[in-house]
Amino acid sequence: MSGMRKSIIAEIGDRAAADLRRAIRVMKTRGPSQVQFWFIALLIGIGAGTAALLFRLMISFVQTFVYGTQDPRTLHTAIANLDWYYVLLIPIAGGLIVGILLDRLTPDARVRSVADVIEGSALHEGRVEVRSGAVSALASLITLSTGGSTGREGPVVHMAGVLSTLVSRMIRADGITGRDLLGCAVAAAVSASFNAPIAGALFALEVVLRHFAVHAFAPIVIASVAGTVINRLAFGDVTEFVLPTQAALEFYVELPAFLILGLVCGFVAVVLMRAIFLAEDFGNLVQEKLRLPRLLRPAIAGALLGTLAIWFPHIIGVGYETTSAALTGKLLFHEAVIFVVLKVIAVAITMGGRMGGGVFSPSLMVGALTGLAFGVLATGLLPNFSGEGTLYALAGMGAVAAAVLGAPISTTLIVFELTGDWQTAMAVMVSVSLSTALASRLVDRSFFLTQLERRNVHLAAGPQAYLLATFRVATIMRAKESERAASEAACWDLIGEGVYVDGNATLEQAMPLFDSSGLPFIPVVTLGGEDSPPELWGALFQVDALRAMNKALAETAREEHS
Repeated sequence: MSGMRKSIIAEIGDRAAADLRRAIRVMKTRGPSQVQFWFIALLIGIGAGTAALLFRLMISFVQTFVYGTQDPRTLHTAIANLDWYYVLLIPIAGGLIVGILLDRLTPDARVRSVADVIEGSALHEGRVEVRSGAVSALASLITLSTGGSTGREGPVVHMAGVLSTLVSRMIRADGITGRDLLGCAVAAAVSASFNAPIAGALFALEVVLRHFAVHAFAPIVIASVAGTVINRLAFGDVTEFVLPTQAALEFYVELPAFLILGLVCGFVAVVLMRAIFLAEDFGNLVQEKLRLPRLLRPAIAGALLGTLAIWFPHIIGVGYETTSAALTGKLLFHEAVIFVVLKVIAVAITMGGRMGGGVFSPSLMVGALTGLAFGVLATGLLPNFSGEGTLYALAGMGAVAAAVLGAPISTTLIVFELTGDWQTAMAVMVSVSLSTALASRLVDRSFFLTQLERRNVHLAAGPQAYLLATFRVATIMRAKESERAASEAACWDLIGEGVYVDGNATLEQAMPLFDSSGLPFIPVVTLGGEDSPPELWGALFQVDALRAMNKALAETAREEHS
């Protein structure tokens, strides 16, 4: 009898294992169109949400240890009561630790963040760097705990990408499934960080996947809701910022003012982004000219931040206290203007010094301050035709953040979810639309896409531009041994004329050669040393390259419209 019972148990186990293998096979081949994938999305949502929550709690823990305050909303008040040398030394120590981590454990001493996740989605089948991503998360945690003037959304988004990459590797997911897993993880991380389930889902679709395909919507929403539940279990159903009760608004009379505010915020967003890029270029130049070790760069940035914080502790950390003061109208006009300038400088130092963190929270603070300053002027000039000045702070917060992220839809919604104020939609939408329209023409669509353009990763122009970089010449060429190969003699003649392409190059480098030469094929070689002649691999035919490109574009269109 016991033998029969064991046999039945073994048979049940075998069937369960077969069902699991079949489910994984279905997910790999059909992806999120299957209900089974939604359970994976739920698990990823729980995992990414938990990781984001732990990241936030660890920042609070370390911040409490070094600055003596548990509440980030009172951070700059606590710092103002510390001795000056303590305020100076904490960012230096944090920067030195960050520098050592990045120098020893990453190939380029650079922190990974949202731009790398977008690149992973577009070019690497939804995968990101795992080891460098984990080190970057730790570096950003130290930065945000010890005086860095950035936000936590960049690190948590990349942490989510690391989690989804591990799952994609485990189930050997194809490109579509891998990207959707990445979207699920990002949505959950953003939702858990800001208690914003709607904005978390739309951020993943609008910023990371960069499409709104129906097949991805359900699993991403499931993951986003799971991340929000994780946040609310820890903090309750509360908003990040508490606004005063708004008085009745003369929307129609005030709309021109919000249009102007949108343009002002678009300009301020561009200044913020370009200040970061200028600081990055200046840091590279100084590091090269003075031959500074890579590990010292964040420490020097920390010294500059600490010096600023002695007189202006408002620049330290995410900036909750100052943002809340702007949204509640507790700052004067000159204070708001000064804090905008100082915050832009502090963010540029932090990111130019490669200390880590994200740009979303700083852009919220800069936007709220800009909006408040504008509101003080607008309501002062026409007091009989305007509502509360703090409404301009709310609209400005959304407008600058939307322009920086290049995400007007998700940013508009996240502003409402952060504040709980859904009654001022028209004012915020008007400002967001104009700020995004202006900024997108002065940079490459957004801060993240401009970052990638500066690394020669061309995603801003769309798939027709970046898909070329996904094909290696060696995978499309006709080898010299194949039946339809080009004549070796003709290939060597072209090589002698300097017309050839390296087999390790991509179509991005090869296609311009067809335009300039007008040839039907180009020899493919591998280059040896100075004294070694090139070795002929075969030839790349233009018709083969165009066929591969057309197939990739068709697959991309099918994914985005399914």
